[in-house]
Amino acid sequence: MDRIKFGTDGWRAVIAKDYTIASVAKAAYATTLWLTRKYKNPAAVIGYDCRFGGEMFMEAVAKILASKGIRVYISEQFVSTPMVSLGVVKLKANCGIMISACNSPVNYNGYRLKGDHGGPMFEKDVKDIENLISSENEIDLELLNWNYMLEQGLIQYINLETLYIKEIRDKFPLERIQESQLKFAFDAMFGSGQNIIKKLLPETYLLHCDVNPAFNGIPPDPVRKNLHELAELMIHNKGFDYGLAVDGDADCIAVFDADGNFIDANLVLLLLIHYLAGYKEEKGKVAAGFSSTEKVKKICDHYELPLIHTKIGFREIAKIMTEETIMVAGEESGGIALGNHIPERDGLWAGLMVAQALVDTGKSLRQLLDEVYSITGPFAFERIDLELNRIMRTRVIENCKNEVYKSFSSFKVSSTVSLDGYKYYFSENQWLLIRASGTEPVIRLYAEAETPEITHDIITAARNTLMNED
Repeated sequence: MDRIKFGTDGWRAVIAKDYTIASVAKAAYATTLWLTRKYKNPAAVIGYDCRFGGEMFMEAVAKILASKGIRVYISEQFVSTPMVSLGVVKLKANCGIMISACNSPVNYNGYRLKGDHGGPMFEKDVKDIENLISSENEIDLELLNWNYMLEQGLIQYINLETLYIKEIRDKFPLERIQESQLKFAFDAMFGSGQNIIKKLLPETYLLHCDVNPAFNGIPPDPVRKNLHELAELMIHNKGFDYGLAVDGDADCIAVFDADGNFIDANLVLLLLIHYLAGYKEEKGKVAAGFSSTEKVKKICDHYELPLIHTKIGFREIAKIMTEETIMVAGEESGGIALGNHIPERDGLWAGLMVAQALVDTGKSLRQLLDEVYSITGPFAFERIDLELNRIMRTRVIENCKNEVYKSFSSFKVSSTVSLDGYKYYFSENQWLLIRASGTEPVIRLYAEAETPEITHDIITAARNTLMNED
């Protein structure tokens, strides 16, 4: 097994290859050491999503923590990542652990750490835990009796879903949304957010709201290519006003309008800025990941909102949200956080805020997006992953670092920014970002331009340049 290494969003690995009970136990034991050294009477919240073996891995982690005197709260069933983060805050715990690989392929699972602030654990603490991981595991799981720990109260079940639903009911005008007669469709992608919408908005048309650890063979990642059924429903069954999709652990979002047009997280972020600042006249700063659309700056300038660009990975945004008054924050990969919630991306929370925008403004998604485009100008965004071997990945990043790339086919580089990865600007409205993924062994390419055709040409030119190197 390769050394356990935490990326920008936890540790993820292939189940039964590197992700095993033994390896998860090593990560759990390191977390135990960190908690007991840092806090006097530590407590932790542990949850799992709908992936294969989630409950089994969760129980292994819970037993290890409880065996060293840590108070452990565990979910009664599968939960979303935001439920765990909210649980940490509500239960005043010191740490959250989510057994989830988010939107990774179906054969992956993960181990994600949450801080006491109710969002992704900050980088220094994650590194401290990572450095405590040893090849030797000092706990024999077979000697730890699950029933005894429950009887002694060392491990306690908690209904994290109930806590989360109460928080939503306290913050959203659900009655007005229900009475609006707007017709919604929701795709849970077989993920752990599947119960929430059916309980809060029972008239919603539901897709893939049952447990299927194989996700029908489709990664639970809410990108256009994985959402054909929702798109077809919106296109062919006229009358739906809004289609919402969330990923496998319900912290990422994608949206469809009434005509079945895909609206990615970039556009959702812009739409929410427009609604909150333009209609509700709210104030506060906006935080956006480095790979997000450049149009965030235009709409922030329009509403005179300060903009903070962050490195990629939501823990960077979460840290800023604990330090600044943030109105809304987001990243292109689907994560959106609202200032009236915990510093955590939350697809369901953002999705309900979009629904509230439709009700409050009385306008359709298309009308609101047209208003956004009138401020930002038209644009198109695209991202692909290049599966290169380790040698090729290293060579690409070294070439970026050494400023080897002066052009990509006909696209000439005018300037470069390297906050996180390497962003090449070709003009004011055209750019390319090359970055090694922090969660998977791939090189990610991001591009933006005035039209989908130009954006696709940039991606194609970049891919050809990188793939055809000697």
